[in-house]
Amino acid sequence: MNPGKGLNSRQIIRSLAPSSHLDKALIERKLNDLVHQGKLVKTGNKYFSTHQIQAYDGIVDHVNSQYAFVIVEGLSEDVMIRTPELGGAWDGDQVRIQVNPGSKRDGRKTGRVLEIIQRKSEEFVGKIDISPRYGFVIPNNKKLHQDIFIPIDQLGEAKEGNIVVANIVDWGDRHRNPEGRISDVLGMEGENDAEMHAIMLEYGLPYKFPSKVEKEANCIPEEIPGEEIKRRRDFRNITTFTIDPEDAKDFDDALSLEKLSENQFRVGVHIADVTHYLIPDSNLDKEAYRRGTSVYLVDRTVPMLPEKLSNNMCSLRPNEDRLAFAAVFDMDLEGNISDQWFGRTIIHSDRRFTYEEAQERIEGKGGDFSEQIQTLNTIAENLQQERFRKGSISFETTEVKFKLDETGYPIELVPKERKEAHKMIEDFMLLANKKVAELFQKKEGEVGRDFVFRVHDDPDPEKLMNFSLFAKNFGYNLNIDSRNLSKELNQFNAQIAGQPEENVLQGLAIRSMAKAKYSPENTGHFGLGFRDYTHFTSPIRRYPDVMVHRILAEKLQGEKARSFTGLDKRCQYLSDKEKSASEAERASVKYKQVEFMQDQVGAEYLGIVSGITDFGIYVEISEMRCEGMIRIREIYDDFFVAEPERFRVVGQQSGLVISMGDQVMVEVGSTDINKRTIDLIFISKG
Repeated sequence: MNPGKGLNSRQIIRSLAPSSHLDKALIERKLNDLVHQGKLVKTGNKYFSTHQIQAYDGIVDHVNSQYAFVIVEGLSEDVMIRTPELGGAWDGDQVRIQVNPGSKRDGRKTGRVLEIIQRKSEEFVGKIDISPRYGFVIPNNKKLHQDIFIPIDQLGEAKEGNIVVANIVDWGDRHRNPEGRISDVLGMEGENDAEMHAIMLEYGLPYKFPSKVEKEANCIPEEIPGEEIKRRRDFRNITTFTIDPEDAKDFDDALSLEKLSENQFRVGVHIADVTHYLIPDSNLDKEAYRRGTSVYLVDRTVPMLPEKLSNNMCSLRPNEDRLAFAAVFDMDLEGNISDQWFGRTIIHSDRRFTYEEAQERIEGKGGDFSEQIQTLNTIAENLQQERFRKGSISFETTEVKFKLDETGYPIELVPKERKEAHKMIEDFMLLANKKVAELFQKKEGEVGRDFVFRVHDDPDPEKLMNFSLFAKNFGYNLNIDSRNLSKELNQFNAQIAGQPEENVLQGLAIRSMAKAKYSPENTGHFGLGFRDYTHFTSPIRRYPDVMVHRILAEKLQGEKARSFTGLDKRCQYLSDKEKSASEAERASVKYKQVEFMQDQVGAEYLGIVSGITDFGIYVEISEMRCEGMIRIREIYDDFFVAEPERFRVVGQQSGLVISMGDQVMVEVGSTDINKRTIDLIFISKG
């Protein structure tokens, strides 16, 4: 064949001059075999040679049962691949694909999978249906479109309706489902623990520690040796306290305050010295890296470190000596720094404050350490003002917190308020992270030390344009061409503050931004307006912070700069783990929202139209901060047509227009806890 040129089967057969109909049939069969082997590409009725067709590596995003997209870094658009052309690849798998020459569907490139490079997972969680001779696991992940066949002798202890973990033993083919075996039974469908563990596993996150890791943690002595204390700067006689949520169990940061003169203070940001206990390449260290982060589900924390470390030895608990790694600043009330010091400390926290208790002291209601907290808050407010002046963006979404009964069932929704106490802690943590990162700023021509930066790219212009068009439906103009985009976004945020649509717009604005990630290359942090930034302040719950502590310790000890093998890949892996944890956290919130709304069927609520599609209107219920959907075909007394490009639907008989941002009254029609969806019934506009 002519490479790169397409021929149909008739042209190929004619060129080969077969002597009989049987030979023609054999040629047709061979052509199809070559297509399935990836040696030919068939587009329409034409066959193409693959010799001059470039292969790409990417990740499968299996959006529905009919087709998937493969996300290829470097390509301007994702490649659409029909499910039969996936070659058995599942959502999240890394694959090698070929792009079909000259073929597009809905304006998109199309292709087929040549090879599965790496499976995302061989372990899946779902509900099991059991028949007399076999079972099938229906995966929880809605992007997995095949059930897993389980032979009767591989069911283990599983019972009908259990949530189970299935390990793949055979991936099957075009004609057979994958085959697996049951490796764990999480419990009955609907049981809180079973559902939360299932969410963890759905996103590839472990929910329990291997026994060898627990054993290693339990063998660490709790007593701090005297020689270790001598190696550290002693802050035990300096006023020190922690401020955390009421239900927090791990306290990974503390503030110390020492008055040097009338307008000079020494502020210490003390961070749990996890690296003192976490020996590189130990079982504990390997498990912490594997997890990458703690995960905060609605009803529990799944920690990165076993409880002995996270809630005990590394936790900066009050009235106990604790080892820390600190950033210490000599500064005035305006936040101007005259001197700074970084190093290992030993502290003795005088008090454990909740945010509510600290807020009372900020508001002048009295109590112990009121003067110190008010001083710290004054400094923090000045740091914050300077930060915004230099380009930080203020995103303040309102979140809700569930009150749960003893079984984990949601019984009440309570708004989470961010007050001055939260912002005070945040700004001192930002300061420490920024100043540690500045130590690793490479001067021109200098060979710098490998480091882990926290970076945040500028927004994608197209996403920002789409958001500005969206915001216009609510009556807001956002000048995305402004030379000072950060200032423009802050003015926009000030405009929408307190408005019914604030939460919808804030959430969409955040989604239009680039995602922050870890990187050895320092490209700056757009959202914070910082040239240099890292994560130093939470090593109990973030592995990148552990890496930063180790690198900083080497630098402070005068060790030569060294290169870390595969630092790029480690940063990408940890960024991916962070993303998975965030998705699991959102899934647990959505599960509890739907669980809570099960008891609200028939109730009426005011909401904001937050999305328009061809088939439905998405509405955020303002009081609940949860989203449901009105199915267009189920709006009675009229026939509505969607105009997604204009962000609206129009009633063909009444002329009623429902647009993005409109307030609507809705009734809770039904809920589906398995799909985590809420169906709403349209009542009226406004």
